[in-house]
This record gives sequence, structure tokens and C-alpha cells, in this order.
Amino acid sequence: MIVGFIVLVLMLEFIIRKFSLPRIAVSPGKVHQVFLNFRGDQLRHNYVSHLGHALQRNGIKFFIDEDEQKGEDLDNLFVRIEESRIALAIFSTRYSESKWCMKELVKMKKLVDLKELRVIPIFYKVEAEDVRRPKGDSEFGKNFWKLVQDDSSGDDLKNWKEALECISQKAGFVVDGKSSESDSIEKIVKALQSILGMKTIKEKGWELQLRI
Repeated sequence: MIVGFIVLVLMLEFIIRKFSLPRIAVSPGKVHQVFLNFRGDQLRHNYVSHLGHALQRNGIKFFIDEDEQKGEDLDNLFVRIEESRIALAIFSTRYSESKWCMKELVKMKKLVDLKELRVIPIFYKVEAEDVRRPKGDSEFGKNFWKLVQDDSSGDDLKNWKEALECISQKAGFVVDGKSSESDSIEKIVKALQSILGMKTIKEKGWELQLRI
């Protein structure tokens, strides 16, 4: 019975690969399926940790900045973004206090404009409008304008505002006090599987994933 099921799966995989077209073009340089952009001090050990475990369980390869070797130049993170097919921009109240979060977001927008990256925004207990147009009456906005005042130069303000507006207008997910974080993670995983062309087949306790 098990042997027959495995043969069936292999046949289905052959048929899918032979007659299906990939959903998105993949550059040979794409190493990671998903890049996670988030405020580490706020989310690393809670929401992002749970999300990372869910991605791993479902066979989705992802990059998180703790994977970078200690002591290396943080500009290497830009290379990791270029190596990814999808980026999750996880906006939270303290996201906008981080210059590196903003720099990563600007890099992501540039790749989006070149159609080399797909970005999905996740609004974690923050209003999408506050992200799109940060104002001083919200925590996100206060942190943003403090960063602008304390640690910006040249075209930073223009680039940051353009990146926030561009990415926050894309279809994404909202995680607020009324929603279940575990449910949101499940929906995110399913969305990523769909974009990446991953099909799951379940049969009597067995679960296999086919990549188109």
C-alpha cells in the first residue's frame, strides 16, 4: 500500500513538472524562498519565532538575520534579499525606529520595481495607514520621525517614505488584538505555498509536498 502511494506521488510530480508552467520566474541566484524583514528587538522571540518554526515545518526555506555570521558587514543582508524570491515586511510599532529595517525596505522596493522580488506586508498590531503615511500621533509615526531627526541624511527621508507607501499598499495580512496569531501564521504559510507553487498531498497520515 505504501509503495503504491509513493509511486502515485512520483507519477503526479512528473505530470505536474511536465505540463505545468512555473508561477514566477526564478533566477539561478535565488537561494532563499523567503526573506524576513522585521524589528528584531520587538518580534524576534515571539511572533517571528513562531512564524519561523511554521515555515520550517512546511518546508519553506527562509532567511532571518540571525543566520548571518557574527561580525560580518550588515550590507550582506542586502545580498540575502537579492537571493530571495519573496520578502515578508513585518511592520510593528517599533519597526520605524530601526535604520536597518528602513534600509532593507528601500532595497526591497528597488527589487520590486525591477520585478525581481515579491513583497508581502504584515501589519503586526499597527495600522496600515500609520505605516503608509507616518504621523506624530501614532507610535509608529513618532518612532519614524525620531529616526529621521536623529539618524538620517541625504535622500533617506524621501526613500523611506516612498518605500513605506509602496510596500504598505500591497496585499498583505493584519495581525491585531482581535485576531489569532497562530491563525495568521497559518494563512501566511498557505499564501507562501501558493506563490511558490507548493502542492501538498495527504494520504492516510502521510504528507508530501510537490514543488511545481
